[in-house]
Amino acid sequence: MKVDIIADRIRSNPQTYSGKPTVRDTRVAVEHVLGMLADGASTPEILDNYPFLDEDDIRACIAYAWRIVSHEQVEPLVGSGQG
Repeated sequence: MKVDIIADRIRSNPQTYSGKPTVRDTRVAVEHVLGMLADGASTPEILDNYPFLDEDDIRACIAYAWRIVSHEQVEPLVGSGQG
C-alpha cells in the first residue's frame, strides 16, 4: 500500500475543524469521507457530491485510517466476563 499519499493529501490545520485532518486544503474532513464509505457510498457517489476531490483523495483517507489503526494498542477489557 502506498502510504506516501497521506503526506500529499491529508492536512491538519488548527484553524480548520480544530485541527482534525482534512483532505488537502478543503473543508472536507477525513472522518466525513470515511463515514460516507462506511455508510455504503461508492467512490463515484462521493466524487459526484464533491467534484473537487479525486480518487487519490479517497484512497488517502483510507490509508490515513489504516495508519491510525495499525499503530493502536489493544488492551484486554477488564471485567468483560471473558477469559
